[in-house]
Amino acid sequence: MPLFPIRKSLRECSRYALQHHLMIVAYCITRLYFLTIQIKTVNEAPIRRHLEGGSKLIAAIWHQRIIAVIGYARRFGVYRPSVMISKSRDGDVVADFFRCLGFRPVRGSSSRDGKQALAAMIDDLKDHPFAVHVLDGPQGPRGVVKPGLVALAGKSGIPVVPFYISMSRAWMLRSWDRCLIPKPFSRIVVRWGEPRTVPGDMDERTFEAIRLGIEAHMLENQRRDDRRFGWTDLI
Repeated sequence: MPLFPIRKSLRECSRYALQHHLMIVAYCITRLYFLTIQIKTVNEAPIRRHLEGGSKLIAAIWHQRIIAVIGYARRFGVYRPSVMISKSRDGDVVADFFRCLGFRPVRGSSSRDGKQALAAMIDDLKDHPFAVHVLDGPQGPRGVVKPGLVALAGKSGIPVVPFYISMSRAWMLRSWDRCLIPKPFSRIVVRWGEPRTVPGDMDERTFEAIRLGIEAHMLENQRRDDRRFGWTDLI
């Protein structure tokens, strides 16, 4: 089947959702769904104290865990975190949903207009304390940290804090990231890592070494958390 009719249909669905404010309905349904799921947090208190003390942070998360974090994300809505979302029609729908969570979408895409999107995030962090960055989005490869995180942290001078989310039971989508959707009555563990400062003045070799270091560290920790629930090779 040609892809064009499928894409056209998806655009029409996105337009309909925006016109009829269906993301608010979807948000309410999602909130009810996540009430069936038990969420445990680890190391959250120091992160809150860091933000409440006037300091700033960039939370780093894998694209695979975006849906799984929805039931928890609202807890940090008080800080009005920014998140980069594409300027596409589908991005409009996603942006509406994240606004319901208390997030502030910054429109742009690391794969299309990366420099403009990076500049927008840096400007946003001058006036706001908290941002969320998807490490390997929006198109992968899965488990590979894109340069945008290192550039954002280095140019803004704001530490990166790893954000891990693991779950007892989940469905896995056939998407590039093998996105995980927690099953009803499953258990989720949300764990915050330790903030890491990235130097502002880096040559290419140092930049790549830092990128690889963050990637290895986050993969190791995420896989370790997953193994506690019996998962292997998720990411």
